Amino acid sequence: MEAINAIGRRKAAVARVYLSDGKGKITVNGRDYKEYFGAETLHYVVTQPLLLLNVAEKYDILVNIAGGGAKGQAEALRLGITRALVKIDEENKKALKANGFLTRDSREVERKKPGRPKARKRFQFSKR
Repeated sequence: MEAINAIGRRKAAVARVYLSDGKGKITVNGRDYKEYFGAETLHYVVTQPLLLLNVAEKYDILVNIAGGGAKGQAEALRLGITRALVKIDEENKKALKANGFLTRDSREVERKKPGRPKARKRFQFSKR
């Protein structure tokens, strides 16, 4: 099987995922994913779709990630891996969709407005 590629996005993070047959190695920007994502919770987020389908040891995953923070990148990677697994086998789609892994979380940071300290917050108001 040649490498299957898919893309995952979350907030400002974009993950380009290349999935191929292998032994379960996940490489993110040239480093192992456990080294790249420090927190255990992020390791779990990244491997969720693989663990759900029991294919964690079946594929090697090469990833390029840019933008955003650690959590956004981990969730972008999860979506990318999920989309690649669906491309490999349509049968996977039902289980992955039921767990909400196929849904693109479209929430983005709202822009800062002029005359305000943040997007919606207002400066302190005092009548006197």
